[in-house]
Amino acid sequence: QVQLVESGGGLVQPGGSLRLSCTASGSSFDFRPYAVAWYRQAPGKLRELVASITGGGITKYVDSMKGRFTISRDNTKNTVYLQMNILKEEDTAVYYCNAGKITRADNGAPIGMTTWGQGTQVTVSL
Repeated sequence: QVQLVESGGGLVQPGGSLRLSCTASGSSFDFRPYAVAWYRQAPGKLRELVASITGGGITKYVDSMKGRFTISRDNTKNTVYLQMNILKEEDTAVYYCNAGKITRADNGAPIGMTTWGQGTQVTVSL
């Protein structure tokens, strides 16, 4: 069973940056085959996909995030990162990571048996 823990959220001013981390753990666990996606959910809105990365490092982004957000992974640390730059107030949300071994062909998001983290709050405000 894989467990995911997100960290790195916080309060930042518009135009600022944050780097979120999603660290995976589990018994007899090999992180390399797992694809990971970052999602976010703002108050009163549906959870939406932000970006995904395969076990081999292929990345995909939602169009509105391209250029500002970068997803990456370090398999030696069982961690996937989301670097967020030029943050806007509308980026305020709880950010979740999701991991799985099977992905959608169009956006790389894990499907089927997946695991979610508990989320980390990102607040962009003056």
